[in-house]
Amino acid sequence: MTGPLRVVIVDDEPPARAVLRELLTSRPDVALCGEADSGATAVTAIEALRPELVFLDVQLPDLDGFEVLTRIPRDAMPAIVFVTAYDEFAVRAFDVHAVDYLVKPFTDARFELAFARVRARTERGRSPGAARGVAQILHELAAAGPAPALAPPGHFLVRVGRRSILVAVSEIDWIAADRYYATLHVRSRTHLVRETMASLEARLDPAVFVRIHRSAIVHLGRVRELRRTAAERLEVVLHDGTSLDVSRSRRGPLMRRLAGRRDG
Repeated sequence: MTGPLRVVIVDDEPPARAVLRELLTSRPDVALCGEADSGATAVTAIEALRPELVFLDVQLPDLDGFEVLTRIPRDAMPAIVFVTAYDEFAVRAFDVHAVDYLVKPFTDARFELAFARVRARTERGRSPGAARGVAQILHELAAAGPAPALAPPGHFLVRVGRRSILVAVSEIDWIAADRYYATLHVRSRTHLVRETMASLEARLDPAVFVRIHRSAIVHLGRVRELRRTAAERLEVVLHDGTSLDVSRSRRGPLMRRLAGRRDG
């Protein structure tokens, strides 16, 4: 392959596009040439930009990913990696000769495996030496299995542009859900992580963090007050003034945790 691989991202969810954008722009062998948030805009972008690779969400607000492919001219058809939250479309994806199929949230190692498969396909027949190199990468990734976590205990490893930085769990004020992603709120900064709220709740210390809503986990040490609204809703107010709703089913556990902290 001569020159970087031209890539387009198609996903209707900004967090999902942000994850792929960070992974792709950190690679010197990629030129991210466009993004689309619907099936119709995807068709337009692919026809106009002629990418070599498209990361394509299956479920879009107008056309689904498979319908997008039916509208792409044969001479403009790129390599496709489907990206979705569900694995039920996997067989159909390979029926249309997709290179790979990523289920959100995916790990960096799984992304690298998909990218190696793309390289193997695009370089096949062009450069035998390069193709053998990619095959070797595939073999090594498969043999190694899932990559070990790089963050030390008590930390998250997050991407900031082309860098990866460590965020201490103790620095987190609260965590917001964004479907199968989550946003860490750390003072005035936010960091996107590819984990579900359920997995985060399971790995965080329950004596320090409590889930107050299906879409929010708070650091108990950051809670300044509890406030009842005119509509009889309960809110948590953090030290920085952030107000977060507490769902009815989680009021009891929250009150018990707060009482335990005061008693301790």
